[in-house]
Amino acid sequence: MKSSRVMIAALAAGAMVLAGCSSSDSSGEASEGDTAAAASTDNAEYKICMVTHGDGGGFWSVAKAGALKAAEDLGVTFDYQESNNDAEAQAQLIEADVSGGCEAIAVSAPNPDAIKGAMEKAEAAGIPLVTMNSGSQVFKDLGAFTHVGQDEIIAGREAGVKFKELGATKVLCPIQEQNNIGLQERCDGAKETFGEVENLQLSAGLADLAKSQAEIQAKLEADPSIDGIFALNADIATAAALPAAAAVGRDITVGTVDLSGDAVQSIADGDLAFAIDQQQYAQGYMSVVLLYLNLLNGHELGGGLPMYTGPGFVVEDNASLVQELAANGTR
Repeated sequence: MKSSRVMIAALAAGAMVLAGCSSSDSSGEASEGDTAAAASTDNAEYKICMVTHGDGGGFWSVAKAGALKAAEDLGVTFDYQESNNDAEAQAQLIEADVSGGCEAIAVSAPNPDAIKGAMEKAEAAGIPLVTMNSGSQVFKDLGAFTHVGQDEIIAGREAGVKFKELGATKVLCPIQEQNNIGLQERCDGAKETFGEVENLQLSAGLADLAKSQAEIQAKLEADPSIDGIFALNADIATAAALPAAAAVGRDITVGTVDLSGDAVQSIADGDLAFAIDQQQYAQGYMSVVLLYLNLLNGHELGGGLPMYTGPGFVVEDNASLVQELAANGTR
């Protein structure tokens, strides 16, 4: 029975990488934890935990849904915690999982230095680790045997190619979180393939979208040569970048990373040029499966390399399909 579950889980995980997608939202408080009830007494002895920097919003709710579905399919005990972009709190949650009986842990790593000590404690305790969503460049340094997610530099490079194809000449890259290396990598990747990309650190980010819109608008007004905006979050794209572009009254191409209902509708309407899809449902699902296989059979899949779930692109041609799947909570 266990071998059958492993095969089903692996096939399901592969399907999610192909079919899963993402959404993005900024609302939410730090989570008190979500636990999946074990469906199988055979596997309930395995306790797998996940600690992310998530904010409880649309993006992370989809990643969590993927992880919970994997736990349900496998029948393992599962606990999910998120820190609402508080790196110190995330480190404390990881340490609590180490002392709380977690046998395997998946962790997002936007600020690896802040959680390194906690990860070292987990590694010293013999707990298998994977990083997910962020941390593709540093997962080995954190003691993880693989990373599940999108390489942010590659995603940025692809965005740069897309902006070039769309005829932009100078792109603004607003960064909505400080100390998130993944966001910086997206901008850096775009510079590699596009050329003239200017970063803009937003002072309030997702916490105050009106202020973020005002800051983007001010930059557009100060520099009329900017004709493209690479938003790094779907809410920044729809609630800040698009209104800012409309307010200055000139033709500005806006693309984003990640999805939301509003972003997909904007793509379908032709207002938003594209969204890069890192398929975070698959990130959650695959992380649980990989840790389960390690606990069950000692597997360390990935061959010492990251396991990529993106980048993919949502554009006007496939936006309607994405909207249909989003209703299922997997996009």
